[in-house]
Amino acid sequence: MKKSKPQKSKSQKSKSQKSKSQKSKSQKSKSPSQLIDARIEELGGWRGEMLSRLRSLINEADPEVIEEWKWRGVPVWSHDGLICTGETYKNVVKMTFARGAALQDPSRLFNASLEGNTRRAIDFHAGDKVDAAALKTLIRAAVTLNRSRAQR
Repeated sequence: MKKSKPQKSKSQKSKSQKSKSQKSKSQKSKSPSQLIDARIEELGGWRGEMLSRLRSLINEADPEVIEEWKWRGVPVWSHDGLICTGETYKNVVKMTFARGAALQDPSRLFNASLEGNTRRAIDFHAGDKVDAAALKTLIRAAVTLNRSRAQR
């Protein structure tokens, strides 16, 4: 026998709908950078610190990077095309490179999404150290790849 969910009263429905519409309106009025700032603050703890650190390294590697907010709340960094995303999960902060399979990775940073033909990812867990120099090299390589494709 299927259990039915308790019905919300009209006032509960309208409050819920209002908070959702207010949230989407406030998100629309904020820049992607502000939304990323808010996500970092909202996450707090090691995940917020890690996302903030990765964001800083991306900006250091490519001062002309464009920050975007896509797919219902995923930080995205682009330059002549998508470079990478910064996804956050309960136990991992995942940095997915859109064309990672085409990049040289001599430092072996990629440790996730290795089976695909296009993307590659780096999963960061609590306590992981970031090889800043190697990561910035990888980011610059992604920008170079995007530029070469944009010039065609």
